[in-house]
Amino acid sequence: MKASELQSVKQRYNIVGNCDALNHVLDVALQVAPTDLSVLIIGESGVGKEIIPRVIHDNSPRRREKYFAINCGSIPEGTIDSELFGHVKGSFTGAINDSPGYFGVADKGTLFLDEVGELPMATQARLLRVLETGEYIPVGATEVRKTSVRIVAATNVNIRKAISEGRFREDLYYRLNSIPVQMPPLRERGEDIALLFRLFAMQMAEKYRMEKVTLTDGARQMLLKYKWPGNVRQLKNITEQISILSPARVITPEILAKFIPQDHETTELATVHSGGDHSFESEREILYKILFELRGNVNDLRRDITLLKKQIEEMKGGTVCAPGTAMPAVSNTPAPIATHRIYIEQQPKPAAEDAIAEEYVEPENLNLDDMGRQMLEKALERNGGNRKKAAQELGISDRTLYRRIKQYGLE
Repeated sequence: MKASELQSVKQRYNIVGNCDALNHVLDVALQVAPTDLSVLIIGESGVGKEIIPRVIHDNSPRRREKYFAINCGSIPEGTIDSELFGHVKGSFTGAINDSPGYFGVADKGTLFLDEVGELPMATQARLLRVLETGEYIPVGATEVRKTSVRIVAATNVNIRKAISEGRFREDLYYRLNSIPVQMPPLRERGEDIALLFRLFAMQMAEKYRMEKVTLTDGARQMLLKYKWPGNVRQLKNITEQISILSPARVITPEILAKFIPQDHETTELATVHSGGDHSFESEREILYKILFELRGNVNDLRRDITLLKKQIEEMKGGTVCAPGTAMPAVSNTPAPIATHRIYIEQQPKPAAEDAIAEEYVEPENLNLDDMGRQMLEKALERNGGNRKKAAQELGISDRTLYRRIKQYGLE
């Protein structure tokens, strides 16, 4: 494409920038516009993906037909099929009239499906059928309808990763990806960053009748070095903040530093501190606490089962025993965890109660005694031997704590 034609397109759509990657995207868009091939625009959030579908539609044979831009991520999953493919009257609560949906209204025109990676799997199957055959069935309808819609889709998610995780259909990806378009992130556009800052500053000055802010050479270099995780959208927001909040109209690096993070090695909005050596002590203590509580719950559950069986015996005249053993005495001191069977028998025993007499197998020890003891010792040590505070930290009652101390011989 000639440079004059490219510049004309940029002026028409208010596109600022001269980097090669941006020029290539516009060139591809203009080349594919006369066709009906599907286009998939891939790029980070805030790079300006929404401009490309408009360029494609306005330079296509469909330019006199309707154009709709739809954010798939903003439509609830329960209504997205109705929004896209329409519905018939009475098909669901609130369907008081027939609706053609976007595919019906945009017939012979262009649909821009932004955030297509957020579509539910069932809707993806419907979309695939429309792309392959031009046919769809409205919600609640029985007859097939035809449409001739040009699809341009965009996403900021890793589609291949979504496919591997089962969140996106591979066949739909290849159908949408007839012509791939990769939008460059702002951090890769070099001098375009300074040009965009100048544009946004001028727009703010004209809109609010104020003096335009400008950058010193040092501030300009700082602007170019920043990674811009929010891309053009973030740059515009920061420019607007500076225009309104900065009393100085000439922006120095010191002033600019108040508005953008200073971590040049990351694309995070906020600086994330990463320490040197990582200690797993806190994670280990959390695990010990969980296992300690689990052991207590298992012991409490065993005692409850024993008491329940005794009550059943007293009420119905049955006997409760382990095979070949007598009824164990109920004690506040938990018995060691062991694998044994408990049966419930009664004369006569209805069939409905057979389920109660099923086998109960308790878990193996898994060395929980050692971990529970270690957790208890640490809690007491951290609280200077104060048992009440140690019990609160472990999330157990004082009585349970005293029982554990006695059990582990820590008196």
